[in-house]
Amino acid sequence: MSSASVPAEQLAKTLAASLQRSGCELTDDIQSSLLAYIHLLDKWNKTYNLTAVRDIRQMVPQHLLDSLSINRYLQGERILDVGTGAGLPGIPLALANPDKQFVLLDSALKRTRFVTQAVGELGVTNVTVVQSRIEDYAPEKGFDTIVSRAFTAMKDFVSATARLCNPGGQLLAMKGRFPTQEINDLPGNWQAQTESLEVPGIDAERHIVILSSK
Repeated sequence: MSSASVPAEQLAKTLAASLQRSGCELTDDIQSSLLAYIHLLDKWNKTYNLTAVRDIRQMVPQHLLDSLSINRYLQGERILDVGTGAGLPGIPLALANPDKQFVLLDSALKRTRFVTQAVGELGVTNVTVVQSRIEDYAPEKGFDTIVSRAFTAMKDFVSATARLCNPGGQLLAMKGRFPTQEINDLPGNWQAQTESLEVPGIDAERHIVILSSK
């Protein structure tokens, strides 16, 4: 269902109630920006096929709430979202954490074009958008937290991003089912702490895997 046929008040009430259930307190202005983001995503999706979620009502749990479910696990001031796609989880997390600096990285031009447009229209000042393959990305500074949402297998995530992680930093891998095999395949000098997540409106397993070097 397109945004044109869904009352804005309905989406706002759903988001507010779901945030309250999940214990994530955000100001009305931030909630309005989150909704403005999915309206932009819904609009661009018709042309650029940025997400498989076509019903804007489902974008609230599938994109906004799912992204924000890892908010409390962020540490430090510099955050990298690898394979951000349409800006997920980076844009929702950046809106919720204006005191942190985010880099949203993706190799596809159509996706980074949308993310750049969204960041500009929403007036998000703590986001830098980068079009690059992770293997080619060479920032001047490292990151305290590096996030991936359905980016790749965890051993490949570690291999591609460990060099970008500051001492004492962490990698956060967002997963569905408990990733037993992926944890077993991790390099021996990395350890994993896994926690289950409950996302309002999503009736499926969700996990966050916190990766750190030993």
